Amino acid sequence: IEKLASIRKDLPYEIDGVVLKVNNLDDEEELGYTARVPRWGIAYKFPAEEVLTTLKEIKFTVGRTGKITPNAIFSPVHVAGSLISKATLHNEDYCIAKDVRVGDTISIRKAGDVIPEVVRVLKERRNGTEKEFTMIENCPICNTRLVRKEKEADYYCPNNLCPARKIENIIHFAERDAMNIDGLGEKIMEDFFNFSFIRTIPDIYLLQTHREDLTRLEGYGEKSVTKLLEAIEKSKSNSLEKLLFGLGIPHVGSKTAKIIASHYHNIDNIMKATLEDLSSINDIGEIIAKSIVDYFQKEDNKIIIERLKQYGINMNYLGQKIIKDETFYGKTFVLTGTMTEYKRDEAKNLIENYGGKTSSSVSKKTDVVIAGAEPGSKYDKAVELGITIWSEEDFKKNIEESKRNN
Repeated sequence: IEKLASIRKDLPYEIDGVVLKVNNLDDEEELGYTARVPRWGIAYKFPAEEVLTTLKEIKFTVGRTGKITPNAIFSPVHVAGSLISKATLHNEDYCIAKDVRVGDTISIRKAGDVIPEVVRVLKERRNGTEKEFTMIENCPICNTRLVRKEKEADYYCPNNLCPARKIENIIHFAERDAMNIDGLGEKIMEDFFNFSFIRTIPDIYLLQTHREDLTRLEGYGEKSVTKLLEAIEKSKSNSLEKLLFGLGIPHVGSKTAKIIASHYHNIDNIMKATLEDLSSINDIGEIIAKSIVDYFQKEDNKIIIERLKQYGINMNYLGQKIIKDETFYGKTFVLTGTMTEYKRDEAKNLIENYGGKTSSSVSKKTDVVIAGAEPGSKYDKAVELGITIWSEEDFKKNIEESKRNN
């Protein structure tokens, strides 16, 4: 262990410890395992590497719940294989306990070799120019007076309309069922928002202009930044329904987005659609129609669409046009049990392509229940209500017949 620790910095790769094993397979077998770990091996973790740097600024950020967090911004340093320039200071009590001041020399390490943290302040290096920590009184985003909840260490911005809350819309845009941008999770998006990399949805597609800054954030090396930017680029080619759902239009879920996208084919047609046009579409009621019309009448939303167009985001429906087949069109289907010929999502897509819709529960409004192996309670309820039941073979025959007829 001591020998490997002495050459650790000279190795062409990062290590955070040493694993010692019995060097004989027979001995390994005899020693065996406990309930959790092998008796023939043990791991030793090196103490976390500490690096000195200078605290340049304490920046306050706003989380999606309104919680205010002070963050240490320091001269970039290499710690455990990555360049970092920021670490959380948690809350006011933590800062006071550490007596952390702007201008201090501080010791940084990665807790568990992952999360950057301020270990200690080197007070003996102070020269009198350091600035004492002072908790802010107003929100750094909307300037609303902060409140500290009773028996809590955290301060919060009580303004529900604080622009920082926009982050929720941006997080939704990147989610799996929307634009499916792998790597843009909630925590990462909060950091990007608070450091002004992303303030609106279209800003996602300008992240490549911040590439160098991104590589300096904790947990983000060259490889992970490249992977994120590739995921963003890939999302540009999504079909229209993904974009429509991602925009966060009230009452427009993923299914509704697909119905509208398949009907209008491109974003311009949707933006021009009237309340009457939208209401005439099967499964689009007046509330949804009004929500869509209202959304695209707002100038801010028109600007978002124009910017997304400029950045090359696809605005067209790429799926199959809905075929009005009488076997499926306008009917509600429920899938239950295990299907062998089709995956569940594949079966749903086929139903929707022929104008049907799917539901997760059986009710009087259900037209057909498609039962695979071991169907369970949904099948029983369908029998009780006298609903038509198809086997998977029936479903396959109806699909094939619809294909021939259309």
